[in-house]
Amino acid sequence: MEVKLVARTLELIELFAQVRRPLPLTELAQGLGAPMSSCLALARTLVARGYLYEVRRRGGYYPTAKLHALSAQILTGDPRLEQVRPQLVALRDAADETVMLAKIQDGDVLYLDVVEATQPVRYAARPGARRPLHTSAVAKAILARLSPAERESALAPAEYTRYTDRTLVTRQALLAEVERVAERGWAENVGESVADLTGLAVALDLGGEWYALCMAGPTPRMEARREEHVRRLAAAAQAIRQERET
Repeated sequence: MEVKLVARTLELIELFAQVRRPLPLTELAQGLGAPMSSCLALARTLVARGYLYEVRRRGGYYPTAKLHALSAQILTGDPRLEQVRPQLVALRDAADETVMLAKIQDGDVLYLDVVEATQPVRYAARPGARRPLHTSAVAKAILARLSPAERESALAPAEYTRYTDRTLVTRQALLAEVERVAERGWAENVGESVADLTGLAVALDLGGEWYALCMAGPTPRMEARREEHVRRLAAAAQAIRQERET
């Protein structure tokens, strides 16, 4: 269950990230779908705490650098992201496709870190994005490493919505694919979530918790270099494991 005030504050931050310009109170209220009085109280609180400032009188509000500075401090304290990010950057540089670190969280796949490709046509994603379990190479890679009971628990909240004609729309179909992933050691999503998009993933054990490294991009490019991409993902996962052991 969401806390309304917290959700509205996060939506305000996301709104500024989307529009990237100062917003007067009327536009804030419209963008958040909230009463003007509530938005005014929220804006004044954030101004008082140093997170927003008024660019000029009645000229609109915009975030200060405080949120960015705090976020940077928080990220430097995350031992997993600090360890994995260099490998994500190296993978992106080698393949020029978008790469992610992700895990299963509360019935979805959660992207923890993303390094986007530089190509004009690429898979665009952001840290914190969530994706359905049944269409994700990440989920398949992780599920393949779990016991049957753990798989059932992870899949309990899943809803098998059809997104394309290749979407796996039953638990039986997904579990059959997970068994194939367990045999070969890597997972893929070829057009199951978005037509002409392919994702490849390998599981990664970090401190007894299963994560996955994933690479995604347009299907023709990904298919042309599938074996190479899988080898690079597996090598990156191995390098991270070895670094943790030293």
